[in-house]
Amino acid sequence: MSSRVWQRPTLGAVAARAGVSTATVSNALNGTGRLSEATRQRVLAAAREVGHAPASAARALARGSTGVLGLTMTTYGDLPVSYMEIPYYAQLALGSMAAAHERGYMLMVMPSSLSPWMWLNTPMDGVVHVEPRADDPVRSILLERGIPMVTAGRPPQPHWRDAWVDTDYEAGVRLLLDHLTEAGARRIALSQPLHDDEYPHRIGRAYASWCAEHDMPALVEEYASLPDYFTAERDAVRRLLDRDPRPDAVIGAYSDSGHNILAAARHHGLRVPQDLLVACVSEDPDYATTTPPLTTLGLCPDRVSDEAVDLLIALVNARSGVDRHRLVQPVLVPRRSTRRPVRRENGTP
Repeated sequence: MSSRVWQRPTLGAVAARAGVSTATVSNALNGTGRLSEATRQRVLAAAREVGHAPASAARALARGSTGVLGLTMTTYGDLPVSYMEIPYYAQLALGSMAAAHERGYMLMVMPSSLSPWMWLNTPMDGVVHVEPRADDPVRSILLERGIPMVTAGRPPQPHWRDAWVDTDYEAGVRLLLDHLTEAGARRIALSQPLHDDEYPHRIGRAYASWCAEHDMPALVEEYASLPDYFTAERDAVRRLLDRDPRPDAVIGAYSDSGHNILAAARHHGLRVPQDLLVACVSEDPDYATTTPPLTTLGLCPDRVSDEAVDLLIALVNARSGVDRHRLVQPVLVPRRSTRRPVRRENGTP
């Protein structure tokens, strides 16, 4: 019988596999240093291949820390929000877990119900707080604790000391609007939620700026996003479609907006894409199978979560020279809902 004892693969083994120095491996695993994303991902892949488990948690316990990171969602008083039923947040939570585990930390996803005792007393080294609001009770309590925090989404009232990771919404909105104009749209409308986080405001400002630059009308209908935003948005889109002249394209800012816009179009007897182009911001794979398949702008929550955990661990380790503001580029997924049918010689589609 062999008496060999398994030994944890060293940083040198990871470095050899990735073709980098041990210092680069250390920086990649600890979320420190100025590494390119490609290099960081190559090191993490090499660590997985050789079976290297970072000892960050063990080091944390040795210095009196917990080795645990928290992921929290913003709250709305006692109003329950089923975040995990929304594809963006589900992917963000799973991505955060994977990013933390790869770096040797545990990650605890905390419920979105407000319990000041829980926020004040749960032991953790740092927190990723998702979608902070203008008057955010969770964020204020976490700041009171004085533990490192990174927000996934820019705070509505930012301070230079804030650390955040966000999607470049401005670039995404422009990408989507340019795509619609290339498809022939000239009256593009926006269904915009009223909310006190930063996301809808940035979407609205980017849309208005693009319309002004392209000398196109800004066609906006706002609606209350709580408590029944399904009905509120469908009513808002119906108001848009009642306009004369009618919009030839409608975009929505939320994950379910595509379904709401399609329902409103059916109510008006409009065909998509023949009479109306439709798109929305969403990670929902179901849009590949709607009738017609719907064009979406993806916010890449897997990248947001990886960057947020990476930045948080750098702050936990008190590393200097860390970029506290990071932007992730969105991805456009064109589908048939924004593709005008080719007309035959007799004029029929």
